[in-house]
Amino acid sequence: MSNASRNASLPLPASDRPDAAAALRDALLAADFTADGLLELLGAPAYTALARSETVPALRATRGDSALAALVRLFLLQESVPHARVADVLPVGVLLESDWLTERDGELWATVDVRPYGGPGGEDWFIVSDLGCAVGGAGGIGSHDEGVVLGVGGASTTLAGITVRTPVACALDLGTGSGIQALHAAQHATRVTATDLNPRALRFTRLTLALSGAPEADLREGSLFEPVGEETYDLIVSNPPFVISPGARLTYRDGGMGGDDLCRSLVQEAGERLNEGGYAHFLANWQHVDGEEWQDRLRSWVPRGCDAWIVQREVQDITQYAELWLRDAGDHRTDPGQYAARYDAWLDEFEARGTRAVGFGWITLRKSGSDEPSITVEEWPHPVEQPLGDTVREFFERQEYLRTHDDAALLAGHFKLADEVVQEQVGLPGAEDPEHVVLRQNRGMRRATKVDTVGAGFAGVCDGSLSAGRILDAIAQLVGEDPVLLRDRTPAQIRLLVEQGFLLPVGA
Repeated sequence: MSNASRNASLPLPASDRPDAAAALRDALLAADFTADGLLELLGAPAYTALARSETVPALRATRGDSALAALVRLFLLQESVPHARVADVLPVGVLLESDWLTERDGELWATVDVRPYGGPGGEDWFIVSDLGCAVGGAGGIGSHDEGVVLGVGGASTTLAGITVRTPVACALDLGTGSGIQALHAAQHATRVTATDLNPRALRFTRLTLALSGAPEADLREGSLFEPVGEETYDLIVSNPPFVISPGARLTYRDGGMGGDDLCRSLVQEAGERLNEGGYAHFLANWQHVDGEEWQDRLRSWVPRGCDAWIVQREVQDITQYAELWLRDAGDHRTDPGQYAARYDAWLDEFEARGTRAVGFGWITLRKSGSDEPSITVEEWPHPVEQPLGDTVREFFERQEYLRTHDDAALLAGHFKLADEVVQEQVGLPGAEDPEHVVLRQNRGMRRATKVDTVGAGFAGVCDGSLSAGRILDAIAQLVGEDPVLLRDRTPAQIRLLVEQGFLLPVGA
């Protein structure tokens, strides 16, 4: 029986049985069914193979008779386990009554996929999803079941990593799925609201929160912002069904609007739902359209009164994009004629819209209320250091500083070189002077930027003790340059170094 068929035929665990979830949690922790325990049992090769939906190494690693091996087979690999083997490990009676397990001929089966997940503070959490739909679970993410609920994957962890984690009164997880963003938000928000068009997803979110020992969320069914009306929040997060596709065949990925309209609508409508100083974080796809700069397209999405930082992480041409999502749903394993027809439909859709490529990335808004918003749109396909929440928060704080400081105020300001910034000199071997100097970050976005010798010297002595103007005067005297001219031409370079996080304003 396929996982999709099993999902449709099996009952979901009772979401109104906190006693069952608590009993299961205790049993899983007692057996070390955690992210660390899983890695230790399976070993790195088998553990990483799960992320590729390859289960054979994990099956081989769980041939032993330990309690942990049995639980991995039952809840993560979706294999049956003899009742007798786990009778002393799990509260089997309670789990059968509450539909976490089913039994046939003395063999126990899990009704859902349960994946250990390590929280940012070392918490032992569990993400509950449909069988075969935990990324890195037994079946991978592909499914033809329209209402399927996925587990945690790369997109989920990316969004969780870029989210600003300051304490807030109220947070909204829009399109919650299996509840991972709501789970993270529950750690620093007094009240969490989670919405989804799919009522099945809301049940999974409740299970994820209960099994992870997190507070309950306010769960609401509906599309986009409709379930929350005019309510406002300090934090909004969404990993929406952003796939640009012909139609809305799969709820978990296809937005159902034309082109990138769903992502545009989410971003534009978020401004009215954010409290002053609040953040909204989205993962999104956007079209690269003939005759239009993609940066201009995204700038037009930013709502009034919001600063924005938009980062394009990847671009695919329309053939790569169509093939990716056809494989995601397993269409490449269907009838060749049907596959070709669906592929054709994707290309027809893109051709009709003048789309030549599709971008993927992050969109972060901050409600600043400024009449002169800061909007940064950039391409950054390079490796970064997650989590980036603090990096994101500091980026917007620096934007606010730069907006409120003209060149005179900038020269009067004090700056400090950020931690773990190194200098590289590039030039021919043996040359007296380098062709150019590069400053490179080893944390956060891991940026690199070229500077001239004045910029390098300025950054190198910034320890917060002297104002920028006094440092430039000293450099002018050292190199024999007119200090007035140096003060005139250097603020632009200082602004760039502050914006990119190489220099940090002291006392701002």
